[in-house]
Amino acid sequence: MYNFDECPDRVRERARKWDRKIIEKNFGKVPEGFIPMWIADMDFKMPPELEQALRAAIGRGALGYTYCYDEFYEAVMRWQGDRHGATVEKEWITLSYGTVSTLHYVIQAFCGPEDCVLMNTPVYEPFDSAARRQGVKRIYNSLQLREGRYTINFTALKAQLEQYKPQLYLFCSPHNPSGRIWSFEEMKTVARLCREHDTILVADEVHGEHIHQGKFHSALMLKEAHSNLILLTSPNKGFNLGGLKTSYSIIPDEKLRTRLRQKLEQNSVTSPNVFGIIGLIAAYDRCRPWLDEAAAYIRENYELFASYIAAKIPQLQVMEMEASYLAWVDIRRTGLSSGEVTRVLASRAGALVENGAHFVRDGEGYIRVNLGTQRDNVLAVLKKMEEVLNQPPGR
Repeated sequence: MYNFDECPDRVRERARKWDRKIIEKNFGKVPEGFIPMWIADMDFKMPPELEQALRAAIGRGALGYTYCYDEFYEAVMRWQGDRHGATVEKEWITLSYGTVSTLHYVIQAFCGPEDCVLMNTPVYEPFDSAARRQGVKRIYNSLQLREGRYTINFTALKAQLEQYKPQLYLFCSPHNPSGRIWSFEEMKTVARLCREHDTILVADEVHGEHIHQGKFHSALMLKEAHSNLILLTSPNKGFNLGGLKTSYSIIPDEKLRTRLRQKLEQNSVTSPNVFGIIGLIAAYDRCRPWLDEAAAYIRENYELFASYIAAKIPQLQVMEMEASYLAWVDIRRTGLSSGEVTRVLASRAGALVENGAHFVRDGEGYIRVNLGTQRDNVLAVLKKMEEVLNQPPGR
């Protein structure tokens, strides 16, 4: 029904992912015909139902201040219930201007100068920078690699909770960069340990909409976690709405919710972007078929990507992508560092992928590849990777 092989003009859109100046600041000089598969931003044309809703808003002729009207809350509650099986009350929902900025506000609200936060690594870099910029100590729990997928070292996690007594556990679910979906038992153990050690569980679930293998379990399904849970999410990754800067938190506990809202109000995070709230409602209420088809297309991209590498670039190993559109690739058999691989792919082939060392810690030896793009781009990058990485040394 939807044509995901059609790419909108992302250069005229001024997308960061496609901007040559921004690219060359990060990668150095790149050839013409470069293919960007780095920033977590999909290249698909927006759902027509979403476009219609935004055009209708423009057609009304004014873009003044708005507010979080009932349809916003109702769309969120329906989505969390229908998509993730979670019952959410209106009072639990709080608007924010993006999950990354909300991480900063959460740390400001709950951490003092002597406090610390805990996170698994490798992990999305803004988890770390949000804490660093607030002057808060970071504690890292290294994920363990077992049979080609990450697991949580619960023995080490328990010891770190006991020793450091972190205020917050920043928990990425599904995991970015690997796409790992945590099992329900793992989620229950995380919630229990946080509860036992008075640590607030901050669950980032923005990648919970593209599910390819297994079942995603929202932290909201853990009723026993509601007393110390802050859930952060948005439609931004699922529907590629990052530029609308609209997200929300779901906090069942009134004291935690009030404390974060006070910090948001202190920073004047009080009213939504006009298009952001319209986009969220339209995406959640009218664009589910588009999301399902996008996820299926991305899964086919992944299957092409993984099978091609297994057959023609065997020195690379692709981790099973259970969720999201971001493939995590082990490059250690090449004998090159993550930085060397990203630089050589960029300079020689214009294939732009993310350096695994950028993911705080434990990401050296990996690259992350964005498969949320047209299949022709995936195949072209695979051929470029094969050509460059299979060259004899010194060529």
